[in-house]
Amino acid sequence: MPTVLKRGKGKEKYLFLLPMYKAIFAIGFLFFGLPLISVAQDTTAIDRILAAYNGENPGASLLVVQDGRVLLQRHYGYADLEHKQPVSATTNFRLASVSKQFTATCILQLVHQGKLAMGTTLAEAFPGFPAYGNTVTVKHLLTHTSGIPDYEDYVADTAFNPQIKDQGVLDILMKLESGYFKPGTQFRYSNSGYALLALMVARYSGQPFAAYLQQHIFAPLGMTSTLAHEEGKTTVPVRAFGYSATDGRWVRRDQSSTSAVLGDGGIYSNVLDMLKWDQALYTGSVLPIHWIDESFAYHRLAGGGTVGYGYGWHLKQTKDGHKAVYHTGSSTSFRNIFYRIPSRRFSIILLTNRNEPREEDMLTLAELIAEVLRP
Repeated sequence: MPTVLKRGKGKEKYLFLLPMYKAIFAIGFLFFGLPLISVAQDTTAIDRILAAYNGENPGASLLVVQDGRVLLQRHYGYADLEHKQPVSATTNFRLASVSKQFTATCILQLVHQGKLAMGTTLAEAFPGFPAYGNTVTVKHLLTHTSGIPDYEDYVADTAFNPQIKDQGVLDILMKLESGYFKPGTQFRYSNSGYALLALMVARYSGQPFAAYLQQHIFAPLGMTSTLAHEEGKTTVPVRAFGYSATDGRWVRRDQSSTSAVLGDGGIYSNVLDMLKWDQALYTGSVLPIHWIDESFAYHRLAGGGTVGYGYGWHLKQTKDGHKAVYHTGSSTSFRNIFYRIPSRRFSIILLTNRNEPREEDMLTLAELIAEVLRP
């Protein structure tokens, strides 16, 4: 039976006023030439934006960094409502799809070492894979242009079913006869693709995916609290549990039937460890810079058109023409975003343990925070 707690009142409205806040700040900067506000003012403005996370509610952990220096660090609400455990800098949240950048990095490390290639196909990686995988390559999987079916359509959406794992995703896809489209011709976001990439990491490295991550990314960077969580094998330290708003109450709904899949979203981390990852993306310490640059590059479809997704990263332009690379994460009762403007060495890490707002609104939150701080 899920735990049910009364929902905190009076502050949820802020999540629904994002467009208004964004307009107010934009008008102020554009027409009144407002100067860069002080740190105290920054904090007050950010606290207003994130007020819904404060008090006796599922919370949020925010870290903003520029040039390797922490500009702002704020923590709100509870990681564990039942035990009144507040969110802190060391609270570990399920990253959900923010995990995909780590899966992509593992693959690129193995490609760099010559253990597999961007052109390696599903048929080569998984003998006996149906014919529709003959032309699906690693690059198609990384860029969500593979056309392989969504495994979620074949899994009941309840945590009371046995949880599917990455191997279970492959088992589902092995039973299907076709994909959605010819590989490389369209973009369609695919969790299935990243589950298969995790299996490829294990196959071509000779290590379980979680162990590979630990040895080749997390340990070298000193990300001591970060892990790909496997129930019964690992324990998440200082763990945030997920909550969903139901009939005016917060209900603990931390897991679903797909929560045990690692490659598409199974990593837990905190803002301090994510800061170490953020800084490593400038140095090439775990992946050569040319692969990082390619991860942040737009890709072309076979028939023309541009894919606004690199290798584990969404891509877009800021209002002043800088490239932003980011990923949101949305799973049962977690909403996150890691947002970066590499040319300005500016990053926002925002991790939360609730089922709102909509995933796309996490990008709005990040952009609003960036406007307040004016990188």
